[in-house]
Amino acid sequence: MFLFKKKKEVIGIDIGSSSVKLIQLKDTKGSLELLNVGIAPLPPEAIVDNTLMDSAAIAEVIKKLIASFGIKIKDVACSISGNSVIIRKIVLPAMPQEELEDQISWEAEQYIPFDINDVNMDFQILSPDGNDPSKMNVLLVASKKDIINDYVAVFSEAGMHLSVVDVDSFAVQNAFEINHDYSTEDIIALVNIGASVMNINVIKDGVTLFTRDVQMGGNLYTEEIQKQLGLSGADAETRKLLAHELNDTALQNVILKVNETITNEIRRSLDFYNSTANEDRISAIFVSGGCSKVFKLVEKIVEKNDLPVNTINPFAKLKYSEKDFDPEYLEEIAPFMAVPVGLAIRRVGDK
Repeated sequence: MFLFKKKKEVIGIDIGSSSVKLIQLKDTKGSLELLNVGIAPLPPEAIVDNTLMDSAAIAEVIKKLIASFGIKIKDVACSISGNSVIIRKIVLPAMPQEELEDQISWEAEQYIPFDINDVNMDFQILSPDGNDPSKMNVLLVASKKDIINDYVAVFSEAGMHLSVVDVDSFAVQNAFEINHDYSTEDIIALVNIGASVMNINVIKDGVTLFTRDVQMGGNLYTEEIQKQLGLSGADAETRKLLAHELNDTALQNVILKVNETITNEIRRSLDFYNSTANEDRISAIFVSGGCSKVFKLVEKIVEKNDLPVNTINPFAKLKYSEKDFDPEYLEEIAPFMAVPVGLAIRRVGDK
């Protein structure tokens, strides 16, 4: 969605519910080069339901991660999702960008379930309305100011400056578009499955047609394994990750049951898009997020949707030195890194 521009670089930092992920990219002769990549775990309960519960602990993790690479850049791009953000595709009278900037507050008021003075808003004009040329489709994004202020405070405490706030779905879209070739006629569903939130974004030629955040993800597997097999949270998490290698029928059955829940939610969302869109139907699904590596999940998504399913590789077209980065390691962590790569593409001053 956001094109790369010659502007001041940022560090892409994704604060997830279980870890902080960092990417630093450099523009070299029109290409993007990978300079730094890092993942650091967060303490349990540091983030609960997308709320930063332990700001000091999160800031300390960020500070140590930055220091471990000796990074001097202070500008950061981060992103929000789930309950933290409201995304609506709305239809408004056609008008120039400058005019909409003046009017967006009162135009958007009916779509925002909070006092309009308590939110930060942004928008993107998408296209003329197919049914009425006097109207246009606009993507409206809003978040409560106190949530953004929490992120500003965390980065400030870590000695950084929050310069760009994005949305997880759009960060994944950025990472997808610079690394994967696809026809401008194709309609692609990007499904990012994190620990606690699943982001679904249906796009065509760089434009979002439908987006939805679902409050479920990898934690659902861990909780069910804990409950059904009587394990601690740490043991359940470990066994979830090793399910491919363990010959444990009981464990795999629990995972397969949760796969059914996750894929049903994906199917419902994509069916809703297909039933309401004037566009052609979705032609492929690309998945990302740590949960995309779960035992037999991708196979179940294929079965439920009868569509090709691929995993986004956010490093596919980035330059990097094999002396500095082990290709096998990058391949291993690739599903986790779509959001921070998409953030690192952003630049200070981007809309």
